[in-house]
Amino acid sequence: MKKIITLLAIAGLFTLQSCTVNDDGPFVDNDTISEVFEVTASFNSTNNYSRIVPLNPPIFSSDVVLVYRLSGSTAQGDVWKLLPETHYFSDGTLDFSYDYDYTTTDVSIYMVGRDLQDVTAEFRLNQVLRIVIVPAGFSTSINKNNYEAVISALKINESQIQKIQM
Repeated sequence: MKKIITLLAIAGLFTLQSCTVNDDGPFVDNDTISEVFEVTASFNSTNNYSRIVPLNPPIFSSDVVLVYRLSGSTAQGDVWKLLPETHYFSDGTLDFSYDYDYTTTDVSIYMVGRDLQDVTAEFRLNQVLRIVIVPAGFSTSINKNNYEAVISALKINESQIQKIQM
C-alpha cells in the first residue's frame, strides 16, 4: 500500500506541476510615446494656403494626430480649437476653414474656402498651431475637443512642448 501511495504522489507531482516562464528582459512599450509640437504658420497664395510639418522620427501607423489652433486668450489661459475649424458667412455659407491630414512622416495643415486671399490677416498670418501625437491606446478614451484634457491625460507639461521653426 505504501508503494502505491508513493507512486501516486510522484505521478501527482509530475502531472500537477505548472510551467514557469522567466522573462527578465526589459519591457518596452513603444505605443505610449506622446509628443506636442508648436509651430507658427502663415497661409498665403505663395504656399497655396498650406504648411507641411515633417515628423522626424516618423510616428507609428496606429498613432493619432490632433491639431489645435490658438484662437485667443482669456483670464484662465489660452483658448485652443481643434481642427477642422470652420467659419461661415452671416448667410450660412462657407467662408473658410482650417483642416489637416497626416501620414506617419508629416502633417499637412491647410485652409479651404471661397476666396482665401480676402480672409483677414488675423486668420491667415502667424497662426500658432499645436500638433499632438496621441498613442492609439489613448485615442478613444480622451475628449479630443478639449486641448487641456488631452494634455492632462497624456501627462505633458508646457516645458515638453517642442517649438518648430518654419
